[in-house]
Amino acid sequence: MDGIRTAVMLVSATAALVAANFAGAQTAVNQEKIDAVLAGKEKVARASWWGFSKEEATAALQAAIDSGAEKVIVEDLGAPWIVDKIALASNQEIVFEKGVVVEAKRGAFKGKGDCLFTARLKENITLSGYGATFRMHKADYQGPDYDKAEWRHTLSLLSSKNVKVLGLTLAESGGDGIYVGVGQAGVPCTDIVIKDVTCDKNHRQGISVISARNLLIENTIMRETSGTPPMAGIDFEPNGPTEELTNCVMRNCVSENNQGDGYDFYIPTLNATSAAVSIRLEGCKSIGNGRALVFTTGNGPDAAVKGNAEFIDCTFEGSRGSGVIINNKPAAGFPMRFARCSVVNCGVEQPGQPPILFATQPDASEPIGNVRFEDCTLVDPVERQPMTLSDFSGGIPAIDITGTLVLERNGKREVLELTDELLDKWMPSRKLKVIAPFDMTDVRLVPLATNWKPEELAGAMRLRNAFRLVLYAQQGDAVSFTMRYAQLGRYSGNPMPVKVTAPSGTVVLDAKGEFMKDTGYEFTAPETGAYGIALDSGANTAQVTQTTNPYCVVTGGDPIHFLSTIGDVFFYVPATVTEFGLKVFGEGSGEGVHATLYDSQDQLVGDQDDITQPHQFVVERGATAEGEVWRLHLAKPSGMAMEDFHVQLQGLPPVIAPTKASLLIPKVQ
Repeated sequence: MDGIRTAVMLVSATAALVAANFAGAQTAVNQEKIDAVLAGKEKVARASWWGFSKEEATAALQAAIDSGAEKVIVEDLGAPWIVDKIALASNQEIVFEKGVVVEAKRGAFKGKGDCLFTARLKENITLSGYGATFRMHKADYQGPDYDKAEWRHTLSLLSSKNVKVLGLTLAESGGDGIYVGVGQAGVPCTDIVIKDVTCDKNHRQGISVISARNLLIENTIMRETSGTPPMAGIDFEPNGPTEELTNCVMRNCVSENNQGDGYDFYIPTLNATSAAVSIRLEGCKSIGNGRALVFTTGNGPDAAVKGNAEFIDCTFEGSRGSGVIINNKPAAGFPMRFARCSVVNCGVEQPGQPPILFATQPDASEPIGNVRFEDCTLVDPVERQPMTLSDFSGGIPAIDITGTLVLERNGKREVLELTDELLDKWMPSRKLKVIAPFDMTDVRLVPLATNWKPEELAGAMRLRNAFRLVLYAQQGDAVSFTMRYAQLGRYSGNPMPVKVTAPSGTVVLDAKGEFMKDTGYEFTAPETGAYGIALDSGANTAQVTQTTNPYCVVTGGDPIHFLSTIGDVFFYVPATVTEFGLKVFGEGSGEGVHATLYDSQDQLVGDQDDITQPHQFVVERGATAEGEVWRLHLAKPSGMAMEDFHVQLQGLPPVIAPTKASLLIPKVQ
């Protein structure tokens, strides 16, 4: 009996020791098994054979991956596998057992692009982990001990081929849960399957797709992304025209409770030279995101990428903003199709935001559209237009928008055929008058005033993004001007280039504007004429606060982007112009402007308050003996905030001055 009892005690002690080891204390290196793997005798390896320590297991896991085993099993040892950066190998399946947590090492990942797992130019990889988790420490990377970055991904696939990611949860990265990108220029990730995966609480995106050919994402959840924009569930965003989105399919996926968009497609970098896009979402859901679906393309000569995009049996529900936004998509580009999709209770707390929104940007030049809605349902308790157009381009039409919407509101159901008549009602800017641009060929700009005083020249114009000033000087003038480069909100800013070019093309000043300061500039004019100043304040604002010489804002006919500018601006109507227009518009429902137009005799011509969508002042008149100076008065709207708004001159010289004394007018050379 004593012998049996002793044997039992020995077995129990051994079991307890094994349990202690597997509880996270440590496992010893099994050199015999390692040698068998390295010799090719063992095709299936266990990562613990290389030793496991609860303090750090980087070397063990990396060695197991580098061993050449066809299959590596990462066991649940009762404690996380704490690792630094791990590089994946080709021709290998890695199985993470249920309960396994691979955890990012604290204090590591200091590099802005350090990722937990990376496959660069690899092939034939399977990462299977039903019930297993890859976890990083997002809060650490957002803190003061780390350089701010958005590329500390949990799993980074770079120009890799035939990769399967199955069953895993990828959480709390300092970038994306999964990044599908490029490790070698011109080489997309190819034949990628992401199935039964959860991307949870990541910093930038649940998933980012930069360049992919034959991508399937199925039964995958992308949720609670927050940290740095875009903060989407998934973002398809190529970096350049040589990248591609070919045969990209999402099936039965859910994007929920992300700070940004549920499904974001940002592809203005693709153009007519790019591989045709092919995108298909089937049975996917967006629930409770910032916006549900946003699709943005390029728009301009040769900017229309070919291909197709389809959304079948999808649901876009409960977004804080619009449900579906289609931005800048040229009608001459690929067709877009929504079949049996539902937009449900989107933007309910923002009644000025429509459930479905078409939009153009200021740089758009081609008609937008080529979108079909087939038996789609719109559930909306708010009394508003189901669909509108925000036209920031200055007159680009929306065409070829077809199909059927079923509107369900307050217990009533209405079938709406998308006819031109209905679209004109929903999108008033479709009916704005098209006015040919003023011909500036062989025209030079000269001052309206023959004498001016510096105190009469600078005005209140606050400008945003890229713009161009023209300043007039005579040869020998000692020119000086001051630029205020101011912060908007919390946007950061770098020094702003300030380059002044003489009429002959010679650069006479190449300097910088300090952020959040007034900076003065001086030069002596080497010749007489109009000097160009190209500026870009980005998300912030710039304003001329002092100048010795008259200046204007000059465009190629595009709208001018103002910010909270109150007061008068002036423009010139040549004697031969018998018809012209002014197009004024805010940004969205919450940002507008009050605009009042006066003629050369200071008589009221038109007045419009609360301008959010494009409003067009159209003037028809007879020819005059001389040109005239008109003014547009800008004021706060009575029913909303005043921030971003745009003004476009139509059929006129595209020149706006802050004061009458500063106005430059066209003169034929």
